[in-house]
Amino acid sequence: MDTVERIVEGFKAALGARLVTAIANGLLMLVLARWLLSPDEYGLLFLLLAIVAIAQLGADLGLGRSAARYVSEYKETDGGKVPFILRTSLAYRLVLFGLVAAILIGAGDLIALVLETPELASLLVLGAVYLGFNSTYSYATSLLQGFNRVQLSSLVEVVHSVARLLFVILLTVLGFGVVGAVVGYVVGGLLASALGLWLLYTRFYTAFDDDGGSRSLRTRLLKYSVPLTASHGANVLDKQIDTVLVAFFLNPVAVSYYVLSKQITEFVLVPAGSLGVSVSPTYGEQKATDGLERAARIYESSLEYVFVLYIPAAVGMILVAEPAVTLVFGAEYAGAAPVLQVLGVFVVFAAVTDVTTQSLDYLGRATARAVAKGATSVANVGLNVVLIPVYGVTGAAVATVVTFGIYTLANVYVIHQELSLDLERILRFAGLTTAISVGMGLAVSLAVPYASSLLALAGVIALGIAVWGALVVASGAVDVRETLALIQ
Repeated sequence: MDTVERIVEGFKAALGARLVTAIANGLLMLVLARWLLSPDEYGLLFLLLAIVAIAQLGADLGLGRSAARYVSEYKETDGGKVPFILRTSLAYRLVLFGLVAAILIGAGDLIALVLETPELASLLVLGAVYLGFNSTYSYATSLLQGFNRVQLSSLVEVVHSVARLLFVILLTVLGFGVVGAVVGYVVGGLLASALGLWLLYTRFYTAFDDDGGSRSLRTRLLKYSVPLTASHGANVLDKQIDTVLVAFFLNPVAVSYYVLSKQITEFVLVPAGSLGVSVSPTYGEQKATDGLERAARIYESSLEYVFVLYIPAAVGMILVAEPAVTLVFGAEYAGAAPVLQVLGVFVVFAAVTDVTTQSLDYLGRATARAVAKGATSVANVGLNVVLIPVYGVTGAAVATVVTFGIYTLANVYVIHQELSLDLERILRFAGLTTAISVGMGLAVSLAVPYASSLLALAGVIALGIAVWGALVVASGAVDVRETLALIQ
């Protein structure tokens, strides 16, 4: 199987898994927000998960992605070192989890006091358990991607999302409320981490002759985890610290507006994330074999697919946000609509980032990415502190868009340094898809006033997709025959 075929097969697997995950998360979001939890309880649940995600930084420290980078390299040149990489990285992760979990539980009362949310103290005990399983799940999927076995990492992801959906809904329906929902997250993490570790051991750890390792390899593994920790940590802060700040300055109801809007953007970003996961390991392989020119063409093609999907998607989100939120989730979540409109711009930057950041890791440019991420994350916190008290939850969304946009441009600049991209081609295609988006947006804007029911809203969205598809084909932005050949 050549490089393009492997990327396409990986993309299909990742897209399928992420579609299942997105559907599961969408159902979970809808059922919890619409029927099982109040806005206050919904905000409390995802405030807890945000705190756990921040704490997980200390339990991960970039070791999973660092190990994935070296696995990607050594499986091609010196497979005997692979068991040592797996064994060492997992041992460090387990030690770190123990330390972070103890700190999280011990600080529970203080966190609850600072955020003026007493319910958090007891929930953080369950949160620490969830932290352990989620950290292990994340480690396993990162390593499976490092082996360029996206199909297996996708399987683990599907188990995680489906199990979480089933157990969260079951325990919440049984009347356990937020506690039941958190236990559902724990069970999902447990099942997925167990499957991931089993696959790593049976398919890879035992498949290579164990030649042992060396202090220098362990040092390189730990050293490369430092910039990955910084960049991943900054990424988590970007995604989670604003949720905590919204809770600090406002209340759990405002958190529910913000979290709901971000979850919708995550649903929209499924294709870009799938493409990023499937294509990223290829850059490391191409660099190892001096194929940087081919890597550049692959990246440019990835950007084109992102532009043709996400610039129109951003326009559509801005136009239909208000009727979509109120019709799907209820009038009590109407405050989320302005947030979602602002985050429509964010999805374009996030989609570009999804096909760029992990690529930089595999190209060995994690340090540059970490510097950019660290700077923009600090700026994001500062902007949140300034804007949330003045503009409320919408201010948090504006801060995210501004700082994440700068980070995205920095990533593209770094990958351009590495691959010498054809910038004229990229800008020309971005201009073409912007024109397509304007045409689609005009049609949708005329129909939005008639979106008074879910059926009418679906009709408006279908109209937008039809106009977009017609313009994409007519403009030649996508070669239909080539696309059909790839997905067969």
